[in-house]
Amino acid sequence: MSWLFVLVAQLRQFIVPLLALLVFGQGDRNELWPLIGVGVLALVSLWQYFTYRYGVADDALVVRSGLLERSVRVIPFARIHNVALQQSVLHRLFDVAEVRLESAGGKKPEAEMRVLRLDDALALEALVRRRGRAAAAMPAGTDAATALLELPTAEVLRLGLVSNRGLILVGAAFAGVSQFNRDLIPQLFERWGGALFGWAGEHGFGPTQYLLAGASLVLLAVLLLRLLSVVLALLQYHGFRLSEHGRRLTVERGLAARWRTSASRRRIQAWTLREGLMHRWLGRRSLEVDTAVAEEQNQQRALREVAPIATPARCRALIDHLLPRARWDALEWRPVPPRSWWRRWLPSIPLTALAAAVLAWHFGGVGLLALAWLPWSAFVARRHAARAAWALGPELVAVREGWLARHWRFAELDKLQALHLVRSPLDRRCGTATLWLDTAGASPMAPPLRLRFLPLAEVEVLYARLSREVARRPLRW
Repeated sequence: MSWLFVLVAQLRQFIVPLLALLVFGQGDRNELWPLIGVGVLALVSLWQYFTYRYGVADDALVVRSGLLERSVRVIPFARIHNVALQQSVLHRLFDVAEVRLESAGGKKPEAEMRVLRLDDALALEALVRRRGRAAAAMPAGTDAATALLELPTAEVLRLGLVSNRGLILVGAAFAGVSQFNRDLIPQLFERWGGALFGWAGEHGFGPTQYLLAGASLVLLAVLLLRLLSVVLALLQYHGFRLSEHGRRLTVERGLAARWRTSASRRRIQAWTLREGLMHRWLGRRSLEVDTAVAEEQNQQRALREVAPIATPARCRALIDHLLPRARWDALEWRPVPPRSWWRRWLPSIPLTALAAAVLAWHFGGVGLLALAWLPWSAFVARRHAARAAWALGPELVAVREGWLARHWRFAELDKLQALHLVRSPLDRRCGTATLWLDTAGASPMAPPLRLRFLPLAEVEVLYARLSREVARRPLRW
């Protein structure tokens, strides 16, 4: 049945134009001509099923495919950084799974088995884990599974409350619909606004009633988006379980579709501890990691979230367990000079002035009220500068930033790949510098690992010390 799963995967590309054509009666019908090729793809996938084989050599996985054009791929177990198992609803119905074997730096998986029986997929994952342990010369008997974190339903509901997945989904839906009918969304808003204001005018609404109605609508929209975020969190994180098998971490999650991935602890390159405003209200934090696995667009397969949501004490316990030599609680945090606040405030001045000029040109003197943003942005910059700090331990370098939304970004010294000391013209004028610390596999959504607005002499000393440490330590990734 491999051809069926490939066929379904190809049909996903045509769902949006099909819906636009069926629901709205519009869209370019020429975009549906590639559907003819879907049948050809199904035949090709069936051909691939009969010619695809994989086997195990001494220290490598061998994948053979093709009949007329043959290929043999040898993948050493020591090169496999991540094993990802995915089960859609269709996979779970047939008790099969899709397996991807990832390595560092590759845009595509080293090997991809679209359909394996679930027991075969789990056996392959265990084999990779076993052979990887042997390649790392780890003692036997270290493969027992240990649960590190499990999220009950109440925690998953909290995760939905602190996340913005509902807003992201709504934005993606608007963007997708606008590609096929640009006038649809403006027309919907125009009709909805006309009906709403017409109803309000018939009932003689005054300014106070309009203000209350607007606030009620905003509150209703926020509640609906949070409800959607909670539903998405239940679908994606139900049954979340973080476990440890020897030196490998395994994450399982999902309600309808199941997702399972595992990676060696030594493949973790950097860590991010997050705490938003809603996190603090609920007494929670989130812990994420970067692994040295490159991913294609919209194909998140690597292990990212170690603790999607947990108490601060639980996050600290996970860090202490996974980084026992880092001594996270014993780090000595050094604050960034508080006078650097104006450097953070400076970029908002021209942007606010430009916005005020445009609004004043359209609406007259009322548009100058946009300049009231400057005092608030100055206050925010002061708060950011007051909380910013950095720390350097015997095994770890860390930075702390943020005010309402806070984060801690840190990495082991033997995971640093490059140091970059940067001085802008303003830095040379103020006698400061910025030190960038690069690691492999950094997520574009993760905050940068950098030390900003520090005195030049301090940065040079730190740069020299880290350079010596990086030079004498072997790179572990």
